[in-house]
Amino acid sequence: MFEFLVTLGFSKITLIAILCTKCARLLKAKNMSTNQLKTIHAVHFNDCKNYTTKQLRENFLLDGLEKDNAIELAYTHYDRMVTGVVKPIMDIVALPTYVNLKSDYFLERRELGIINVGGDGTVVADGINYVLSKYDCLYVGRGVKSVTFQSGDANQPAIFFLTSAPAHQTYPTTFLKSTDAAPLELGAKETCNERQLIKYIHNDGIQSCQLVMGVTKIKNGSVWNSVPPHTHDRRSEIYFYFDVAADQRVFHLMGEPQETRHLVVANNEAIVSPSWGIHCGCGTGNYSFIWAMAGENKEFTDMDPAPISTLL
Repeated sequence: MFEFLVTLGFSKITLIAILCTKCARLLKAKNMSTNQLKTIHAVHFNDCKNYTTKQLRENFLLDGLEKDNAIELAYTHYDRMVTGVVKPIMDIVALPTYVNLKSDYFLERRELGIINVGGDGTVVADGINYVLSKYDCLYVGRGVKSVTFQSGDANQPAIFFLTSAPAHQTYPTTFLKSTDAAPLELGAKETCNERQLIKYIHNDGIQSCQLVMGVTKIKNGSVWNSVPPHTHDRRSEIYFYFDVAADQRVFHLMGEPQETRHLVVANNEAIVSPSWGIHCGCGTGNYSFIWAMAGENKEFTDMDPAPISTLL
């Protein structure tokens, strides 16, 4: 066949180049096929009203995210957010691309927010090292081709929480320590919702295309988060609960304000929150959580209140 094509006027160099290109594409497709993201499909609120606890957990809870020397992500159909956890122990863990994304590399058309909830660790983005202590945040902009994760101490490994959203503009990779961010003190002891909120990626902080991200720490003696409850029809949100003691849980409230449901959440588990649902919770002890949003805007205050007295 090769010699036949040569007789038709194709040069050997051209044919070799074509064959090499085809082989490279086949090898790439073969390598990508092993990297398949779990997919969380969007749910209509009328369907959610009839869900059992098992169905609620299958459609909104992201568990099993913490795996040693591995990266565990899920692709959601809520504003196309990809979210999950990287826990390097001894190994350096690289951020791969996935067949779902149909991209040459993960951040070809995406941006990425990273917050460390474990021991000290290093993220290397296109050859630049960023050392993240607990609660520190790194934003990685669209177009960065290589991202790797490693822990500083295998006995106290880093645990990186990741959220990615589609990006149609490139913003610079930016690192922000928690000690350099201006925290907000919210709530009160009398209502058991005293907490500290740290905004990292938002309109007045780290710039992004559409990603908004931060941490809330519930103080000792308090248990409630995100009071008063709210929805925001222009964005979807993900809550990642951490610093939850092994024998404790958080009761996460979700659903429409007049059709509430709940999920029981353990440490290092996440909840996907549709734009039509409230998102707040009460723990059996104090805890922390990361909130990550994507959607129409980056206005932190863009929310539709659902006062507690109106909830059903």
